[in-house]
Amino acid sequence: MSASAVIVRGEEERMKAALQLDTPAAEARERLVGFLGEVAAGLSLARQRENALLYVRGLIEHGGRKSLQPTLFRLEETPARYESMQQFLADSPWDPELLVRACAERVAPELAVTAWVVDDTGIAKDGRHSPGVKRQYSGTLGKIGNCQIAVSVHAVGERGTLPLGWALYLPEEWCAERERRREAKIPEQVVFQTKPQLAAALTERASAWELPAAPILADCAYGDDSAFRTRLHARELEYVLAVSAQISVYGPETIFAVPERNGKTGRRRSVARPDTVEFHAGVENSWVRRELPSIALPSYVPTRGRYVACVKTADSSVSSLT
Repeated sequence: MSASAVIVRGEEERMKAALQLDTPAAEARERLVGFLGEVAAGLSLARQRENALLYVRGLIEHGGRKSLQPTLFRLEETPARYESMQQFLADSPWDPELLVRACAERVAPELAVTAWVVDDTGIAKDGRHSPGVKRQYSGTLGKIGNCQIAVSVHAVGERGTLPLGWALYLPEEWCAERERRREAKIPEQVVFQTKPQLAAALTERASAWELPAAPILADCAYGDDSAFRTRLHARELEYVLAVSAQISVYGPETIFAVPERNGKTGRRRSVARPDTVEFHAGVENSWVRRELPSIALPSYVPTRGRYVACVKTADSSVSSLT
């Protein structure tokens, strides 16, 4: 056994000894196996289900690196298992949506879900070969940097959060460069989609599952997109979306049409215009102040806070944003 392996195992034992568990280890493992059995039931082969259980164990148990080889070493698995696991993760033909749905339908009812939250997350990356990587703005980084962007929908509740779906955003240049796509093993059927389009597809998919209904929340990066709002409305999904100050508001009777060209010269117009002016309704402000619950978690200093919200209500006849 190498010196590095001894150090890793020593670290693992110290961490286990320092961790105080309310649930005995044997009982916790039994519950984990039962839960994964439910979630992985959609996998058709017994070996796939075994590998799924083993992989999750490797991810959540204490230790060093979570890449495949160190994980299997800590679990004292054989080289044959490494080959089987590698095939399961990279090439085995199973549908990940089955597991995402099974996990969501099993866990969401336990969370007292109050909202579905749409957002995107930046993943810092070096180089240019990882799918979707480029210099782009990342809220996670707080700046423009070399990163990938993942769009996600999470169920958020009083007892935690749960991912309902996520998708890698592929910039247009990635979708256009065939050789680059081939090297990154991006399937041919994957085409360019904006972040709101990805979010709408994820939300529509999750809305067809047996999940607690809740309002969909998103910032103006999604709220400003009229097609995104239209897709949510078509599904009869409730939503609360932020919009920027530049968004125009019109009444439901407004007709949009492309104006005729003035005279015989000049460029033809291509942008639809409303037949009425922007709607300016009287706005009523309602201010709400509420105490935030204190947070007390192991290794964290208990925190407290307050927030103030301003709810602006316009005339009820306003029904469309453009």
